[in-house]
Amino acid sequence: MSKQWNRRDAIRALGLSMASAAIPFSAMAVDENEHPILLPDKKLRLDKPVTAITCGAGSRGNVYGNFAVKDPEQLDIIGVAEPIAVRNERYTQKHNIKTENRFITWEDVFKRPKFADAIIITTPDNLHYGPCMKALEMGYDVLLEKPISPSEKECREILALSKKTGRIVAVCHVLRYAPYFVKLKEIIQSGVLGEVVSIQHFEPVEHVHMSHSYVRGNWHNSKATTPIILAKSCHDLDILRWMVNKPCTHIQAFGSLQWFTQKNAPPGSTARCTDGCSVEQNCPYSALNIYYRKRQFNYVFDLPEAKEEQAAYVLEQLKTTNYGRCVYRMDNDQPDHYTANILFEGGLSAAFSMEAFTSYSGRRTRVMGSLGDIVGDMTSFTMTDFLTGKKTAWKQESDGHGGGDWRLVSDWINAVSQQNPALLTSTIDASIESHVMGFMAESSRKKKKVMEVKL
Repeated sequence: MSKQWNRRDAIRALGLSMASAAIPFSAMAVDENEHPILLPDKKLRLDKPVTAITCGAGSRGNVYGNFAVKDPEQLDIIGVAEPIAVRNERYTQKHNIKTENRFITWEDVFKRPKFADAIIITTPDNLHYGPCMKALEMGYDVLLEKPISPSEKECREILALSKKTGRIVAVCHVLRYAPYFVKLKEIIQSGVLGEVVSIQHFEPVEHVHMSHSYVRGNWHNSKATTPIILAKSCHDLDILRWMVNKPCTHIQAFGSLQWFTQKNAPPGSTARCTDGCSVEQNCPYSALNIYYRKRQFNYVFDLPEAKEEQAAYVLEQLKTTNYGRCVYRMDNDQPDHYTANILFEGGLSAAFSMEAFTSYSGRRTRVMGSLGDIVGDMTSFTMTDFLTGKKTAWKQESDGHGGGDWRLVSDWINAVSQQNPALLTSTIDASIESHVMGFMAESSRKKKKVMEVKL
């Protein structure tokens, strides 16, 4: 049988066609902000649901917790720790949590003997280490939001304790579960492209999202939280490492805070967009336009239930919180552009770029092989065969994380239920290397040198 026939057969086996990849909208759910969430392919059949306690009832805590609302036969949220009263109350009501299982801080959870199967950790980045270590000590399995920790030392200590205790720790590298990246990995590993020589991977953050999360928002200061290469882009480092299935040996990074600085503040601008700023109407980062007029990203304000009260409430938040401050007058330090050149074992190279100043979001991928290439945008891709010139297309409906959020939760539930970490794609063992890549990238950016990556 010829090599060409083998490749054609492989293409058929991979199911690369428009029709076979289309996912109907009926496979979607929505979260409380009416954002779509792609449902898992298969529903688990369990003898009883996995019980879990959520530490951190913010945005990500609700994304994962909402799985229990959709399918209580698989996941039952029986406890919550959350210091913001309105979030605690709403999460409690949503999951019908008993009074004795409501806590203010994560420390309070572990003052009780173990009373659930698992802990979902969606606290702020710098508060991942404490609850994760305590959960492992007490025999809980864990679903841990990325990044594992802002500290390489803490990441390694969590890994070591998970090994010692034998508990399951799934890291929320949800892109590993996105059908787009799953299919790309299958193709790369199948040999259809011949030898994969290089990859270009682009993460357009989108300019308003950048201003919201990394200029005004919780991650605006890397020293207080996490460097953006981990806070935003550890997904991308991880997905590259996962797809090529080879260790990273060296990394070199560049990036800086170029635009969101006081020197670029327009004449007539003020400390807050609500202070009578004379250029507010013509500013693409106007807080009044983003949060008040367009009502974007308003989940951060924990809006009152009564819709007639929401506009006034948002306006008050813009007068008192960072979200109303001028983007050129914040104490932010996160780079607004970041590139990394990555060398993998065997010579395969990857070029990664994170960019703030785009009108669109989502990821873009180009894979270059000796017998073919792929160009994709997270919802679709086209593969071109160099031997025949034939183009093969793949497409699917998607959500903000490419459909990975609830597929991750489903696999984690299955792994915890069967006590089998092999059922997971993103165990801490598999995820640790991309974090080390991120720490080395940040060292490279600051030291202006190529860094060797060692596990």
